[in-house]
Amino acid sequence: MAKRGLGRGLDALLGGAQSVSRTNKEAHTAGDGLPKMLAVDLVQRGRFQPRRHFDEDRLRELADSISAQGVVQPVVVRPVSDGQYELIAGERRWRAAQLAGLSEIPVVVRDVDDQAAMAMGLIENIQRDDLNPLEEAQALHRLLEEFELTQEELGGRVGKKRATIANYLRLLNLPVEIQTAIREKKVSMGHARALVGIEDKEYQLEVFSKILSQDLSVRQVEALAKKSKVSESGSETPEEIRSDYEDLREHLSHYFGATIEFKRSNKGSGRIVIPFKSDEDLQRIVSILDKPGK
Repeated sequence: MAKRGLGRGLDALLGGAQSVSRTNKEAHTAGDGLPKMLAVDLVQRGRFQPRRHFDEDRLRELADSISAQGVVQPVVVRPVSDGQYELIAGERRWRAAQLAGLSEIPVVVRDVDDQAAMAMGLIENIQRDDLNPLEEAQALHRLLEEFELTQEELGGRVGKKRATIANYLRLLNLPVEIQTAIREKKVSMGHARALVGIEDKEYQLEVFSKILSQDLSVRQVEALAKKSKVSESGSETPEEIRSDYEDLREHLSHYFGATIEFKRSNKGSGRIVIPFKSDEDLQRIVSILDKPGK
């Protein structure tokens, strides 16, 4: 899928998502743009749903509430083919409605393309705070990639500070076993943020193991991370230096289209790491470096 610049970015896509499909008469008996009833079995799971785990107990609680009160807030769908609709937002309500035995569910139909559907689904989940930290990090990264935004621009659109966006994105650099523990809620976001600050991967996994076996607090992990930084650089890296260089790291990430790792000690030494996903992605980065005058 080709990327689109800010000329037709997030705001333009979401603004253009107001038109209502006219492909299914049954879904439009209440009038354009208004909630209407649609058969549950005509709705299918969204391809761009960022959430991968649904808590069964909470889903059952929602189903019980729906049995008593009905679905209060409509789900958002778009027409696909053969009278079928795809979820854009509201999968928990859709699943719970099925558990409650409902045959119909209130929907709002939006006639939008894949990119707008993805943006609406991701942002709805992020703003509702429904995702685990890894799912949210992946959703934020996908929005950055698809819409070629800076972290500051994205933060303004989803209501989060740039530093918060950066903290979530750093989770994607953690080893798989730590990411799994975050998804399973064995490690909190506070623990994860402290672990990200440990550069030595072996020591990082050692501290992670201690979190599980010794039930370390976030402050204890932060102290171990700080001890690691002192050992590696010979002295601590002041907070103001990290803040000063965050703008440069973000600029490089946007320029190369990748989440850059930027490390600098107060002695002036450091490193810049440009990750790549494939040989083709590496070639793309090399071509950027080879541009005249760069």
